[in-house]
Amino acid sequence: MSARAMQLKEEGNRHFQAGDYVSAEALYSKALIADPGNPTLYTNRAMARLKMNLWDSVISDCNECLKFAPDSMKAHYYLSQAHLALEAYEEALKHALTAYEMCVKNKDKSLTAVTSQALRCKKERWADQDKRRRRETSSLEFEVVAMMERERDEALNGEGLLDSERQEVREEWDRKMEIMRGVFEKSRAAHEQRRKVPDWAIDDISFGFMHDPVITKTGKSYERASMLEHLLRSNTDPLTREPLRIEDLRPNIDLKQACDEFLEENGWAVDW
Repeated sequence: MSARAMQLKEEGNRHFQAGDYVSAEALYSKALIADPGNPTLYTNRAMARLKMNLWDSVISDCNECLKFAPDSMKAHYYLSQAHLALEAYEEALKHALTAYEMCVKNKDKSLTAVTSQALRCKKERWADQDKRRRRETSSLEFEVVAMMERERDEALNGEGLLDSERQEVREEWDRKMEIMRGVFEKSRAAHEQRRKVPDWAIDDISFGFMHDPVITKTGKSYERASMLEHLLRSNTDPLTREPLRIEDLRPNIDLKQACDEFLEENGWAVDW
């Protein structure tokens, strides 16, 4: 980085820390003019633009950064936040998971924040899918009932029906429509019923839903981010207090799959 770009970057950092994001963004832009191929300057400006809710500009900066530094965890993390704000849930989750994998690989201290972002993406994606399902179900119910009403009216308008027969036809169709509405109502009630989160999905350190469980030498599983924070404070097993190192942790692949499958159907569980 050139001396001029470095000076502008440091000045931008001071403004950012003071909460003056507009000035910080302007200074990072000047630094990029001095050093247009520097990936760090793009993520710095993206960070300022995140604070200003300039989502499209954040995406542009992060994509530019990735051209020069494809392994930039920050670029993927910021991309996830910007896409989530724009309700592009699949893109947001994709970049969050990429950032997460980079954090794990590099033992990055941002693992907890990135884990939270991944879980938030999963929850908001599920909420959006759930909203779509509700709309589709309501639309289908309306269409089915409307079709039944048309068929009822055709039956009632048939020639040669006595008044008593016409009343029987009306009552029969009313019963059919009542049954159909009941079927839809039961379906909604079953879908909306909040299931209890299974104990195996809960991290005993943070008491949150596990995103990436790891297993210790004793066979007990914890959320990876929680365990790494614990081991920074004490190199011991949380349960037995015996010596434990980061290298002793192993991914619990089966448990992770079970947690992912549960969240696919119960996105609300993220905030349990």
